[in-house]
Amino acid sequence: MESSAQLVILAGLVIGLIYGAVGLLSGFCLMSSVRGWLAEGDGRLVRTYALAMAVAIAASQFLAGSGTVDLGKSIYLQQSFSVPVLFLGGLLFGYGMVLSNGCGSRALVLLGRGNLRSFVVVIVLAIAAQMTLKGLIAPARIALVQASQITVNANSLPSLLATFGAAEATSRALAASAIVVALILFAFAHPAFRRSPGQVAAGVIVGLLVAGGWSVTGFLGADEFNPVPVTSLTFVAPIADSLQYAMLSTGLTPNFGVATVAGVFAGSLITALATRRFQLEGYSSPRHMLRSAGGAALMGIGGVMAFGCSIGQGLTGLSTLALGSFVAVAGILLGTTAGLRGSLRVQPLAVA
Repeated sequence: MESSAQLVILAGLVIGLIYGAVGLLSGFCLMSSVRGWLAEGDGRLVRTYALAMAVAIAASQFLAGSGTVDLGKSIYLQQSFSVPVLFLGGLLFGYGMVLSNGCGSRALVLLGRGNLRSFVVVIVLAIAAQMTLKGLIAPARIALVQASQITVNANSLPSLLATFGAAEATSRALAASAIVVALILFAFAHPAFRRSPGQVAAGVIVGLLVAGGWSVTGFLGADEFNPVPVTSLTFVAPIADSLQYAMLSTGLTPNFGVATVAGVFAGSLITALATRRFQLEGYSSPRHMLRSAGGAALMGIGGVMAFGCSIGQGLTGLSTLALGSFVAVAGILLGTTAGLRGSLRVQPLAVA
């Protein structure tokens, strides 16, 4: 009989496979969503992301409210956190995402399609993230956190509402309902999105995958003697762990994140081959490579500081309704917008 840890790894692989396939077929990506909305006037992808967020919040809060999963054990719902570091990390990640033309999860998806630029992004992101987690940059990150962190009584939107006297269940239902309804109305108010069943399906599936990750690690992995960390879809630290595991596998054990990363790449590759979308691509110039690698480094550093990426905080973190996640996502959105518009806009590369 398989242990709970092995089942969690297997489930992580399956979740990754589905995400990789959906990501390739739908183009699911926060950076592409914001760019399409701001620069090109196409709001379908941003609606897909909004729907995924709504489904993730609704399903995850249902799991928490029913007692199936204790989201309080996740890294997002800590009593102490640093608002400046979370926000700065989000800014760095968002701007780096524009420089690299996609986040870490999108790089994995594109790598499966044969995009060799994404190979550089994944490797540099992993190295920068590991340096920030445990390497040369870690002492500076830790010092910044210790100098600026605060301890709060209310670390989530429901707990904040509860301070006004509402019961826990009522606070959870009110907070989740208000956000979910607003996101769904925003998504389906767009006629082009309503006429795009593929994008609607992608939003629903990705949102359910976030809840699935919580169920796998928080319920299936709740072994009394060897519990696994309660987490869900996120990609910065797992990509770093995956590179380390690839180099030192004899001294390490795979986890949910590593399995998910492998699954995303495999799911995209299988889908690309099956749909004849696989095509090798590379950089157009050394400057293109330098920009992409620089963006990947910013994503690795910023993603660790922000406790997650456009998926790890933008969907998984927000699904917990953690106050810190709202801060990190605000930073990611502002950094992305700065890279797409204004004086700090990343200029298009000249075609050789």
